[in-house]
Amino acid sequence: MDILFLLIPLSVALALLILGALWWAVWRGQFEGVEGEGERILHSD
Repeated sequence: MDILFLLIPLSVALALLILGALWWAVWRGQFEGVEGEGERILHSD
């Protein structure tokens, strides 16, 4: 039972870290124009 006092805060902290990284990636424009690279490969000369 004592391990839950360690695992629950760690899992919440990890979830917040992942959400923060996702928010940062979206805010910085990492997911803009995801179709462009696939089209560039198909239409290259």
